[in-house]
Amino acid sequence: MDIEAIKADRKKWLGWKNIAPIYDSLNSLAEPEVDDIKFGSVVEIILDRDYESAYSKDIETTAKMMKPWRKGPFKIGSLYIDSEWRSNLKYELLEPFFNLEGKRVADIGCNNGYYLFRMMEQKPASLTGFDPSALYYCQFLFLNRFIKSDIVYELLGVEHLPYYGKKFDTIFCLGVLYHRSDPVSTLKSLKKAISKGGELILDTFMIDGDEDICLTPADRYSKIPNIYFIPTIPALTNWCKRAGFADVEVLAVKKTDTNEQRKTDWIDTESLEDFLDPNDSNKTIEGYPAPKRVYIRATV
Repeated sequence: MDIEAIKADRKKWLGWKNIAPIYDSLNSLAEPEVDDIKFGSVVEIILDRDYESAYSKDIETTAKMMKPWRKGPFKIGSLYIDSEWRSNLKYELLEPFFNLEGKRVADIGCNNGYYLFRMMEQKPASLTGFDPSALYYCQFLFLNRFIKSDIVYELLGVEHLPYYGKKFDTIFCLGVLYHRSDPVSTLKSLKKAISKGGELILDTFMIDGDEDICLTPADRYSKIPNIYFIPTIPALTNWCKRAGFADVEVLAVKKTDTNEQRKTDWIDTESLEDFLDPNDSNKTIEGYPAPKRVYIRATV
């Protein structure tokens, strides 16, 4: 697999008719003048007052062209991007379990880079995001125009990791596994990209139970068509071991609620409240158990 050829070809995606106006708009923004950046629950970019006064409308117009904003929140000057997911809740749940200082770190399915920006405070040796979405890449470029990080963003997916040519000490794979029709193969691809002694931090949908079984939705799960397998924790542990991971540690289990995922003005689409049974929030609209996530660490 020629990764460089794939990367070059995917950069052409920025010329798609639905992406090109967004890409042109973000590149036409005046060179930012930033006073400070705060990497708290909200990634906040504090702009020079005169710059904001002159260009706030341009910034807002460009940001709104990039909807839907799934991950965040972000604040650029006075503009608050209230993303669908309050991603700070997941990050702050996981943060006590990792130390990234001096490590080579990757985030698979990184979306617009919210988690990567938060990770900068731990001073890793490098940060690399992987996500084959031209829209989310544009969101990242927009944010990074102000932040000016050294994060590398690749328009690649998990299937490209074994051929990427670099290994990582810590890989995050959050909310990806259930979108893959072959979860064990996906876990094998992740393992191949982790250095000896390294770790995978992963979350995925789960169902309750002590048996090593999984739910296979007939058509959709929470109105999402590309959800293939939702395991019990024993089944997920077996998947990891069959993929070659040495140890699997459960870090947390958490039911998804409307405090974490909800409809905002920054998505213009349905969200969690529309995906659940209106008469029983413990079930999806299809009658399956409502979304619950397990967070694990798997070591190599």
